[in-house]
Amino acid sequence: MEEEMKVLVTGRLPESIVNKIKKEHEVEMNSNDIPMERGLIIQKVREKDGLLCMITDKIDKELIDSAPNLKVISNYGVGFNNIDVAYASKKGIIVTNTPGVLTDSTADIAFALILAVSRRLIEADNIARKGEFRFWAPMHFLGKDVSGKTLGIIGLGRIGTALAKRAKGFDMKVLYYKRHRLSSMEEETLKVHYMDLYDLLQESDFVSIHVPLTDNTHHLIGENELKLMKNSAFLINTSRGPVVDEKALLIALRERWIAGAGLDVYENEPEITPGLKELSNVVLLPHIGSATIETRTKMAELAVDNLLSALKGEIPPFCINREALQ
Repeated sequence: MEEEMKVLVTGRLPESIVNKIKKEHEVEMNSNDIPMERGLIIQKVREKDGLLCMITDKIDKELIDSAPNLKVISNYGVGFNNIDVAYASKKGIIVTNTPGVLTDSTADIAFALILAVSRRLIEADNIARKGEFRFWAPMHFLGKDVSGKTLGIIGLGRIGTALAKRAKGFDMKVLYYKRHRLSSMEEETLKVHYMDLYDLLQESDFVSIHVPLTDNTHHLIGENELKLMKNSAFLINTSRGPVVDEKALLIALRERWIAGAGLDVYENEPEITPGLKELSNVVLLPHIGSATIETRTKMAELAVDNLLSALKGEIPPFCINREALQ
């Protein structure tokens, strides 16, 4: 029989999935949906062998050093900019994530934002709820067509590719920019056209961001980039908040450099830059890109599988720092 180890789960997960850990190890889990305070995580993780953390948890040198027995950090999410992966690797700690399973749900929410901001759905819903819908008129609540327009995708990974496929259902022309261009055969199959970033910004009616947060992508979209966009264009961000300079975006929306924006993530999440909430030309969502029952369940299952594999001394399905195994 394998040695029982101690695991900390910082967010509340379905009991049926947590029971999979409990069959093999001792588990301590956050009992509610409010993020566990950092000080409490540091306190609780001291004697733990495994940590299943949320993307809202900052797993830095201080926290890692407080857990001398830690063997694995299983991140519940695709992005892992909340973890000091280099330091974890130095300490021989495996770090994992949950890619793939949230591709479709995130692409869905990106396209939902395209429709919501272009057709002014939130504004219209508010009018109806307030009892202010009293007449139909030819010039009332005019939005912008989505069908037949040009969509520019920044970052054509799994989610960007899934969004491109959805855009085809609306007969959109799809442009893309990424560090490594696709082969001509791949471009033909997906019916996408490569452009450098600045040309894409100038040509697109909708710009959707799907890049990871790195030093190179921090404030990838700032004042200069926003000024390149059409004043009739919309910016969509479902990737990571700091990819967009939110203060510059606020000015762009106020002064109508662009027509509008749809955001599911924020630069200083969960804080939203003051002024954005007062604008009618931006749709604001509370980071729900992967928030479907099916997707969040699959994420939990994958995070647990990663965790258990690492505790058994195996290579987890989605290990992002194999150098830690050397």
